[in-house]
Amino acid sequence: MISPRQLTPEVQLRIATLDDAPALADAYTRSWDHLSPWEPARPENWFTPAGQLERLTSILERHKNGLVVPWLLIEDDRVVGAFTLNDLVPGPFRSASLGYWLAVDVVGRGLATRAVDAVAEIADAELKLHRIEASTLTNNAASQRVLQRTGFAQIGFAPTYLHIGGIWQDCNLYQRILNDRAPGA
Repeated sequence: MISPRQLTPEVQLRIATLDDAPALADAYTRSWDHLSPWEPARPENWFTPAGQLERLTSILERHKNGLVVPWLLIEDDRVVGAFTLNDLVPGPFRSASLGYWLAVDVVGRGLATRAVDAVAEIADAELKLHRIEASTLTNNAASQRVLQRTGFAQIGFAPTYLHIGGIWQDCNLYQRILNDRAPGA
């Protein structure tokens, strides 16, 4: 069981629950103009509590099976961001892929940096991962700064890597090595 982390006196990083569907739909709706340049195209129901409940049901099933860890940033009962470790790989690789976003009204407060550091600490100490990878669109300077501030190094460039905004886009690839322990130790 992964415990919640208090990132600031007002903001907590915790595992998502089904009860978060309305607040998550609200966060996407109020921040979509800000998020849309960095996100895949989303269906209309994505922005509804029912659509988010469907998505959370699926992602929490994957979480139960050890494949994903879905955190939310919560401030005053509002969702203000999401941080997800996807595709957790056991065995000799001990790796996961990090994705994240912040609501438009909390950008610039250092929350992404604090949350990425917390996720990396949990990935190392509790999940026993060796590394975390992340990618950004080549023009997403803000996300690149967060990754660089939190110990990620750019390890490559991937042409036409993600389908964002209706087109295949180039990405920079990053990784953070968490430790040099034997796998799972």
